[in-house]
Amino acid sequence: MISANKPNSNQNSNSSPQLQAKRLFSLSDFDFHLPPELIAQHPANERSSSRLLDGSEPEPIDRIFKSLPELMQACDLLVFNDTQVVKARLFGEKSTGGKVELLIERVLPEHRVVAHMKVSKKPPIGAKLHMGIDAKHGAKGFEATLLGRWPDDKGALFCFQLSDEPHALMAQYGHVPLPPYIERPYDGSASDADIAEDEARYQTVFASKPGAVAAPTAALHFDEALLQQLKERGVNTASVTLHVGAGTFQPVKSENIAEHTMHSEWYDIPESTQRALHDCRARGGKVWAVGTTSVRTLESWAQSGQAQGDTQIFITPGFEFQWVDCLITNFHLPKSTLMMLVSALAGYEHVMRLYAHAISKQYRFFSYGDAMLLKRA
Repeated sequence: MISANKPNSNQNSNSSPQLQAKRLFSLSDFDFHLPPELIAQHPANERSSSRLLDGSEPEPIDRIFKSLPELMQACDLLVFNDTQVVKARLFGEKSTGGKVELLIERVLPEHRVVAHMKVSKKPPIGAKLHMGIDAKHGAKGFEATLLGRWPDDKGALFCFQLSDEPHALMAQYGHVPLPPYIERPYDGSASDADIAEDEARYQTVFASKPGAVAAPTAALHFDEALLQQLKERGVNTASVTLHVGAGTFQPVKSENIAEHTMHSEWYDIPESTQRALHDCRARGGKVWAVGTTSVRTLESWAQSGQAQGDTQIFITPGFEFQWVDCLITNFHLPKSTLMMLVSALAGYEHVMRLYAHAISKQYRFFSYGDAMLLKRA
């Protein structure tokens, strides 16, 4: 087994986490005003033509994403999340005719799934839902039998038995589960042009492990040409898998952030990536996490020693990072757990200054928006 801890780690050499831990942060500390027109509704014309706010220096530097190779060294390692977004949003109706919407969160053995259910009145256990009904298909496609709540009778999710293989049914009847801030009709009536764009662009070019209901959006900026440039520069790459769940959009409701319970997501770090991480450290390189999901995966491994499993890691200011040196990330929602994560990495005051700069320079925000580069404080 390869060690989950980085070699020659000296956490006391970096005083920033200790300094941040002395401050008691509240939810309102991570709030900011975002003009609605800065929320990107469509991706940039080309993936790597997005803007890149370089926050690795004391003062922000405005760049274009395709300039990334110039900022990296041959000894560095880029860690991507290779999860693949599935068409997890499904529309249907109850036997009474009432409308129902499922958002499949996880596929289990024997054609069972775990899902969020949006319905006016919850059907009883054993009820059969007729799914695959929307403006696009207009017919009853398959059945989903409600087995109960998940993971227990107090769970917020529901377990269903599907009438056929879940991934095949999602591919045939499902819709790309776009975040709520991207304005599309959610009844299946979006235009063909929008559907084609979202199916192509709300997915990374290297997605290979089906299971996510939200994209690892920082990786959306990479295209084949940019990956080739990085390779020619000698930059090493490796992959982890974290199947992003709908809980990533779950709001923090308590002003005391310590009372927030993080959602659970499944991750995996293959042995080849574990070895690449240690090799990077041995040659003096920096570990660049592409997206907050890669951060959560690497630091979950460091905390638990488990290379595969479920994680509920909650990274807030004061957290002591073991693996991540640099982070490529998109701009996040106000008062979100991801704002807390980036503040933990790069320093709260620095991140808030960067966000103010991004708003003043009209960067595009959220999933289809621009990117930011941060380094560990």
